[in-house]
Amino acid sequence: MDRLALRTAAAVAFCLTGATTAQETHDLEITREFEAPVEAVWNAWSDGDAVRAWWGPRGFTVPVAQMDFRIGGTSLVCMRPPQGPDLCNSWTYSQIVPHERIAFDLDFVDVEGEPVDPAAIGLPPDIPDVVPHLVTFEATDTGGTRMSVLEKGYGSAKTVEMSRMGLEQVLDKMAAYLAE
Repeated sequence: MDRLALRTAAAVAFCLTGATTAQETHDLEITREFEAPVEAVWNAWSDGDAVRAWWGPRGFTVPVAQMDFRIGGTSLVCMRPPQGPDLCNSWTYSQIVPHERIAFDLDFVDVEGEPVDPAAIGLPPDIPDVVPHLVTFEATDTGGTRMSVLEKGYGSAKTVEMSRMGLEQVLDKMAAYLAE
């Protein structure tokens, strides 16, 4: 059974049993407006060349952005810090509504796409192995785009703030890319 099917089965089981978790989780949501049409902002998420141009915090490059942008598809995106090894994620898509929303699970993986423990690569121990993401797009009255990114399931407010700092830098890079 593939990853998406396993996650879907787990979600269904969770809903049917009414299971709850004792551990509190924290979510991050950032909304940003871009002076670019929805189609351009959407393409920034779905095109590998575009992702290479803006993904990662300041100073990071993206040597790998292999996009399989379809429901059930998994993209491999690796960012390279100024010093240190590449940090890779897979994005497995569960929902794609063109120009409206993208839902995907971000997994921490190696360059071959095999899962790795986030703590083993130096990330805080309360980052989950899988971080669900929801990206929404809305046209503004001025012809721009309001985009929201929701990341779910962090173990602490401190980790949410660390992710917020990185995501703010990523979105700054996206704004510069879209302005070109």
